[in-house]
Amino acid sequence: MSADLKDKDMEDPIEVRKFSTEQENAEEVREATELEHTLTFFQAVKLYPKAIGWSMYFSLGVIMLSFDPQLLGNLYAMPAFQKDFGYEFEGEYIISAVWQTSLGMGNPIGQVVGALAAGYPMEWYGRKKTFNVCVVLVAGLVFIQFFARSLKVLLVGELLAGLVLGAFVVIAPAYASEVTPLAMRSVATSYVNLCFVTGQLLGNGVTAGTKGIENHWAYSIPFSIQWFWVLLIIPGMWFAPESPWWLARQGRLEDAEHALRRLSSKQVNVKAILAQIMETDRLETQMEAGSTYFDVFRRVNWRRTEVAIGVYATQVLCGIYLINYGTYFFSLAGLNTSQAYNMGIGFLAVGWVSTIFSWYLMQRFGRRPLYNIGLTLLMIIMFLVGILDVVPTKGALWTQSALLLVWNFTFDWSVGPVAYAIFCEVSATRVRSKTIAVATAVQAMVGIVMTVAIPYLINPDEANLRGKLGFFFGGLSIPCLVWCYFRVPEMKGRTYEELDLMFERNVPTRQFGTYEI
Repeated sequence: MSADLKDKDMEDPIEVRKFSTEQENAEEVREATELEHTLTFFQAVKLYPKAIGWSMYFSLGVIMLSFDPQLLGNLYAMPAFQKDFGYEFEGEYIISAVWQTSLGMGNPIGQVVGALAAGYPMEWYGRKKTFNVCVVLVAGLVFIQFFARSLKVLLVGELLAGLVLGAFVVIAPAYASEVTPLAMRSVATSYVNLCFVTGQLLGNGVTAGTKGIENHWAYSIPFSIQWFWVLLIIPGMWFAPESPWWLARQGRLEDAEHALRRLSSKQVNVKAILAQIMETDRLETQMEAGSTYFDVFRRVNWRRTEVAIGVYATQVLCGIYLINYGTYFFSLAGLNTSQAYNMGIGFLAVGWVSTIFSWYLMQRFGRRPLYNIGLTLLMIIMFLVGILDVVPTKGALWTQSALLLVWNFTFDWSVGPVAYAIFCEVSATRVRSKTIAVATAVQAMVGIVMTVAIPYLINPDEANLRGKLGFFFGGLSIPCLVWCYFRVPEMKGRTYEELDLMFERNVPTRQFGTYEI
């Protein structure tokens, strides 16, 4: 009898301590969750200024990713490039549709292979090391593009660079979504879209500045500009903090806590944030969310994967790839070289301002209404562009150009930036990098189809459709809009743990915004 009592006395303190620890963890998770829900955007900026800075730093790679194809699309309208790499057609030099297609393949193929390949090192070695290696590789591969004097060598340079650049579009949004709090999550993730527009805008600006040069420096200088971004990134390589979510999943809790301290101000209770991360990871492990590419397509994750793929692929299907050929499109439509380049720059400058405008709209109205309303307007504008080409009127050329300007403005406050917020939020944290990689790969495969099709549809020696492309992209937007209405949920103001529970409970799409947990 006394032995039994002794054993009981020995066990009780352990049970009490275990219960006490669990209770403390629950309190910390509750504290972190309540703080996330009550923080305003500007309060979050004050508490997490370093998180914003580092997420912007990791997004610099996306500028390089978007600069490359935009640069290439503009070179097709550059006299020096046309003369050195093209052939004469009706008294003018042009680059054949076959070579335009082949060169344009580098970036989308790179996004398919590079994005899927990036998922492995991001999980094995972390976001930081993967990012650093990609930057160093890009620095070396730019040499091929810079010294290319034939289409074959340039093709090799585009393909190899595209393989590495494709990784950046996975790393940047994944990192941004993991280091910033709920209140600034939509801004941090959609900042990736601003980097895309920035890269495109710089591509247009640089080629507009060198188009008048009559030798190879007209296109060699734009290629060399890519080294500037590498030089800008290198100093921060050793100082950037790793993602605390990745560190926590590796069991490196002390390192995760240290990373959280580096990403936030002293006022933040990092232990509570770490407890929330561990609780979300525990919940997903319990749900068997997994962490492999196979798990991305399992039943527990499939609905989330479908949404990520759908919103990202819709960007291409509604017409964004036409922007890469913007300057060339305007020159074929009848604008002279200077007017075409100026229109291309104005086109993207409007998009840059619009992306910043989207940050307010997402904070105010959420994701679902912005995406659906924006896509509806994009579809209508594309049909109007097509109609103006079929029924030409006085000033139709400038009206088409103005409509495309409005289209780009609309895209960059809706479908463009909102897609990044959605596919980061919708994916389970354990498979976030792989879900983003799969969505990027599918989007890039759709992009490959567009890369093949657009030169044949737009070139004067092929279909020569010009503005009639509006019917093509307007038609593709219709099924996309129907799918988005029934499948894209509202995730504004939801923590990752809450989203896990809502998807596990199979909450209907239109009830996400009002559902109470």
